[in-house]
Amino acid sequence: MIQEGTWAKIADNAGGTVAKIFKVLGSSKKRYASLGERVIITVKVASPRKGVKKKDVHEAVVVRTRSAFRRADGSYIRFDDNAVVILEKGKMDPKAGRVFGPMPRELAEKGFQKIISLAQEVI
Repeated sequence: MIQEGTWAKIADNAGGTVAKIFKVLGSSKKRYASLGERVIITVKVASPRKGVKKKDVHEAVVVRTRSAFRRADGSYIRFDDNAVVILEKGKMDPKAGRVFGPMPRELAEKGFQKIISLAQEVI
């Protein structure tokens, strides 16, 4: 579960490397985000001459969490880091052309087919 103030890796090649979550989308009182949920982030560390700059505000989707996520079959999935993928404004597609690291299959169920197709490994 990710909440406001959490720092996360950016798992794509849009140009940012580290982000800070400052809003969980869904409702006014929503506190935590899990896999496949959208958040608002600000970029804290960015690579030079790329599409994303430091201090930029973007919408992103949570693709990995350190806390365990319970699947429908009763098993749990957990990752080594918290990671997000930056989305295009007003769409469900990633801003970048590549995504890094393993992606959970729950993203496909929540409508992020493009991220799953770009992933090198789906768990």
